[in-house]
Amino acid sequence: MSTDGTPATSTGAAAPAEPRTVGGNGGAPGSARVPKYYRLKRHLLEMTQTLPPGTPVPPERTLASEFDTSRTTVRQALQELVVEGRLERIQGKGTFVAKPKVSQALQLTSYTEDMRAQGLEPTSQLLDIGYVTADDRLAELLDIDTGARVLRIERLRLASGEPMAIETTHLSHRRFPALRRNLVRHASLYTALAVDYGVHLAEAEETIETSLATPREAGLLGTDVGLPMLMLSRHSRDAAGEPVEWVRSVYRGDRYKFVANLRRPTDGGTDEVR
Repeated sequence: MSTDGTPATSTGAAAPAEPRTVGGNGGAPGSARVPKYYRLKRHLLEMTQTLPPGTPVPPERTLASEFDTSRTTVRQALQELVVEGRLERIQGKGTFVAKPKVSQALQLTSYTEDMRAQGLEPTSQLLDIGYVTADDRLAELLDIDTGARVLRIERLRLASGEPMAIETTHLSHRRFPALRRNLVRHASLYTALAVDYGVHLAEAEETIETSLATPREAGLLGTDVGLPMLMLSRHSRDAAGEPVEWVRSVYRGDRYKFVANLRRPTDGGTDEVR
């Protein structure tokens, strides 16, 4: 297996044996039919786990010949691994072993804090900033009147130069006057809220859903249109329970994963696990 930039070869590494199933006639074993693309995908997955990021995978023609299958089948296996974040396709260069996904704990911290905790350098590109009029839903979230002014900040979030997410933040202009101007003096939004307004986030409700990358999102994040995305909605409040912000973020599903620490509630309920 090569780490010098030449394609990794799968020659000599036999494809994993097809699984065997136990039949219903007395337990006699029988062979299960496994699609060729899945056998190939599983073989490539095992290969990526032993190779460093950036290693080229064998060309489609080579894989098709070795597994006695069509290039269409090879493309299907490769595409699924790209969507899952195991492989990375670079236009005009080929397909490579992808870097490990960025892992983020679900906690009330800023993007800057999260990236630095993992040894990555966080940066942001301002995509748009301006005022919008609150519709009924946004007014309810920020506890303002329908039609009130809301500061909308859209930023492209990067980790060590790699695009990771598009983040859109909404804040009440009435509660945070001159915030647009004050942001120039601070490295982060949360710092500006704390220093200029004495506001600190204390709690938040966060919802995670899936979506598919739109053409605009794909262009900004450097992904394919239709690639699965992680869509986060965060509604944050201060210690007094007053709404501070509503944020909608779209993260690359192939480069990001979220981790939550769970524990059983201690409410005196039954310990029986079913």
